[in-house]
Amino acid sequence: MFIGKYYHKLESNGRIALPKSFRDEQNDWVITRGLDGSLFLFSAESFATEVAKFEARSFTKKINRDFVRLMTNEAQKVGVDKNGRVQLPEYLIEFAQLQKDIVIVGSLSRVEIWDRNRYHHYLDEIENQAEAIAEALSESANE
Repeated sequence: MFIGKYYHKLESNGRIALPKSFRDEQNDWVITRGLDGSLFLFSAESFATEVAKFEARSFTKKINRDFVRLMTNEAQKVGVDKNGRVQLPEYLIEFAQLQKDIVIVGSLSRVEIWDRNRYHHYLDEIENQAEAIAEALSESANE
């Protein structure tokens, strides 16, 4: 389980240092485009679990095919070097509009990588909706 928020820098060569707590037990990762403007970094095992969920959905429905493409077509296996760094593909750096200052956050089964300004802008947008979001989750759990 990945939790917590860490502020880091994107190196000029596209590498980032993963927080030690995230890399302690993992060396094989899959990075892909995320949602809401972030990148998703999954342990290889978690990514396989997510892919199995995708595969369980009918490929005859366009929305399922579209989501599979979004999550897998730009996915790439990455490893952690001896200094705890991961090399990000340039096309994903561009997708997430990562600048020098980044935020690495744990989101349970995955790690999210954000440009710091985009992350805080996103949080500002949802912060005043926290109660409504929690209420909507409560209602959907009862369905």
